[in-house]
Amino acid sequence: MGMSSERVPVRWSSRAEPLEPLAVAGEGDVARALARRLLSETDARLAEWSGVAGEGVLVLLGPSGSLPWVDGAVYLGKDSAAPSLLMPCALAPNVAASMLERALLARVGNAGTPVAVLPASGHLVPVGAARPVSRVTLTAWLEPASVATNAQVLP
Repeated sequence: MGMSSERVPVRWSSRAEPLEPLAVAGEGDVARALARRLLSETDARLAEWSGVAGEGVLVLLGPSGSLPWVDGAVYLGKDSAAPSLLMPCALAPNVAASMLERALLARVGNAGTPVAVLPASGHLVPVGAARPVSRVTLTAWLEPASVATNAQVLP
């Protein structure tokens, strides 16, 4: 029986001592709001951050004091018991973090570590390939349809 296809039955509850935020993640509308928030920043500030963007998800990594606030975003930090996971700062799993880490890495592999864990959706986002934040890339990610339309208008 393949273990990797089974969902790890993890419940999350409030963490007594919040983790220090090292990343902020958004999904859906929150991800788009986060991208728009980033575009309002200076190039110098953008240069402090790295990120990964996928279909409807955006994860931004950077110094904890610099991470922007967006309503609905999830701040992620590292539990010393599971250093290759980025978990919600305010939530703790009801299983040992080290066990959760082993189970999740068995599913996604070590290549993309650290892995951002987004309990609300059940998404696992490998952030090892995070790149410096680029205004051009963010804009293209936010507006894929209009970018394609504009391209057809150009001579």
